[in-house]
Amino acid sequence: MKRKLPELIVRIVLWVLFVIMVMPLAMLCTNSLMGKREITETCKAVLSDYEGRAGFRLFPQYPTLRAYVRLLLDSPEYFTAFWNAAVLSMGVLAGQMITAVPAAWALARFEFRGKTALKFLYALLLILPFQVTMVSSYLVLDFLKLLDTYLAVILPGIFSALPLFILLKSFSAVPKEVIEAAKIDGAGDVGIFLRIGIPLGRPGIFSVLILGFLEYWNAVEQPLAYLKTESLKPLSLYLPVMMKAEVQTAFAASIITLLPAVLLFLCGQESLEKGIRI
Repeated sequence: MKRKLPELIVRIVLWVLFVIMVMPLAMLCTNSLMGKREITETCKAVLSDYEGRAGFRLFPQYPTLRAYVRLLLDSPEYFTAFWNAAVLSMGVLAGQMITAVPAAWALARFEFRGKTALKFLYALLLILPFQVTMVSSYLVLDFLKLLDTYLAVILPGIFSALPLFILLKSFSAVPKEVIEAAKIDGAGDVGIFLRIGIPLGRPGIFSVLILGFLEYWNAVEQPLAYLKTESLKPLSLYLPVMMKAEVQTAFAASIITLLPAVLLFLCGQESLEKGIRI
């Protein structure tokens, strides 16, 4: 009985933490099914035109899909923002695959002069927050005439240091015996990279794709700093504006915005855990 008590306490604490983490999502789902009047009554404390305390209802009194219908049939601006978020995320991920994958393989498997210094430089870039590099990046993008374009967000994201470090860890775990056996069979460096490195480093590659998508699908600071035209702004900047204009529809928009990230995480959770754990 004494041995089971600590385990019971740990389970209770974990369940309490789980409820706390899930509650905002549950409130989001519930509010997206409420009518305009019920939304006003429940969330009046967080609306600028009302006073009082915010309430919470586990289930709406009169469930309705009106917010989803209005969003999907009468909100072209939302689909524009959705498309912008997809372009930015896919552009960054495609660029990271082209640059980070071969760079990580070279750092992991080859010896050359300046390798240690290069790793240190990447580590330094990894710990620098966006706020530190924002001004210099802005000046470079302005010099290249790329401000207020998709490339203003995509190009800095392509050369992020985090994907390289994740892939470096995965490629370093490839057994040397496998590479030596391939060389004995006559395989060249490019063939070894394509036929051995990429397949064995797949968990790390999937981890980079999942983490990169989650980061840039929800990116706020980069688009806010580099994009000025409203038609180019992604969902992360459109939703706050929508929340002020139409609260009920904004809750439905938030749910739909979450779906790609949640589905990607659920489908790639095993690969993500394996890629980070290696």
